[in-house]
Amino acid sequence: MTIQPLPALTVSQLAEHITHLIHVDLILSDVAVTGEVSNVVRAQSGHLYFSLKDARATISCVMWRSRVASLMEIPREGQQVVAQGHLDFYAPRGVLQLIVRTMEPAGGVGELYRRFEALKRQLQAEGLFEEARKRPLPFLPRRIAVITSATGAALRDILRVLRTRWPLADVLLVPSLVQGADAPASIIQALYRVYQRQDIDVILLARGGGSIEDLWAFNDERVARMVAAAPVPVVTGVGHETDFTIVDFVADHRAPTPSAAAAAVTPDIEEFRRLLEAHKNRLYERMMAQIGERRQTLLQIEGILRRHAPFYRIDQQRLRVDDLARRLTASFVHTLEKDRLTVESLTQRLLALNPKAVLARGYALVQDDQGHVIESVTQTHPGQSLRITVADGAFPAQVMGEAEGDASGNTSMALPGQAQ
Repeated sequence: MTIQPLPALTVSQLAEHITHLIHVDLILSDVAVTGEVSNVVRAQSGHLYFSLKDARATISCVMWRSRVASLMEIPREGQQVVAQGHLDFYAPRGVLQLIVRTMEPAGGVGELYRRFEALKRQLQAEGLFEEARKRPLPFLPRRIAVITSATGAALRDILRVLRTRWPLADVLLVPSLVQGADAPASIIQALYRVYQRQDIDVILLARGGGSIEDLWAFNDERVARMVAAAPVPVVTGVGHETDFTIVDFVADHRAPTPSAAAAAVTPDIEEFRRLLEAHKNRLYERMMAQIGERRQTLLQIEGILRRHAPFYRIDQQRLRVDDLARRLTASFVHTLEKDRLTVESLTQRLLALNPKAVLARGYALVQDDQGHVIESVTQTHPGQSLRITVADGAFPAQVMGEAEGDASGNTSMALPGQAQ
């Protein structure tokens, strides 16, 4: 008899079959599980994702936000709990997970968690966690040493953040194992290599998230003491926000994720540009204000120097001489014009009184032989010699007889050689 093979199922059909088997199993529909809490993540939605494990197995768990609100406290890494819920299969990711309804402490903690707490108390007692010993991070790092896995997603996130926020810094990658039994020695060797250099400003020690076992290399006492001995500030970015390791307490600064660690060691270049622009504007305003004050002071000093400088005084005297010369010239011209008018007036008056002007109108000037002017007939006598002056010259005359006056005041006389 030939047995016919069953037809091949699609992935969706297989997922539906698994889901059906889980739902019809009474045990899986309401089951209580005891285990150690690991890899706790509180999502932004409020849901709680974690794992429950023992020495031989691990199962993924999720507790919805409405159920998380009923918890007295969020379970810690390594804590033993009893979780009650039902099993479900999430087909899109092929994940079998426990949907937790209630959860309470089981009265104990895991071995790793006990070792973690013991080392934490020891190092804290030694003062390695004291804030006073932690150093400030450099404001403008020139070279950043990054210690992490060369193939992990954490490195890509770190380089992306460093390139975006502060591309001016040089990045020195020192590859190291970050998980497994050989990881502590690898991390110590990487730190030692960085400590030999003199050009490192800050060290970034990081890895992505994982369970407490995955992160255990960062809970190693040798690694913690090596970090405490760093010559420059150390920033850790190990796991997720809820993950804490011993090196986080020893480091100078703890960041919740590798990306946050990269952001912590670098300034934001855009914010730095704005800061520089603000400083530039304030510097320019202060510079212009000081220039204005200096210019005003210089003008005042220049004014004082001008008032006391010989050239200034010479210039002032030159201006005064020029002004006096203009005033003198104006006064001279005015006086000359006034004198000219006076001369013209006197000339006219003299011309009016000039005897020649009278003679030119037909009158004559009669003088005796002594030069006395004959003004009246009573001053003459017969035979008297006279001199008659007219407009164009003079000639002699002689009185021929007794002078007789007439109504017009004319006097009769004879010229030489003229009969009476």
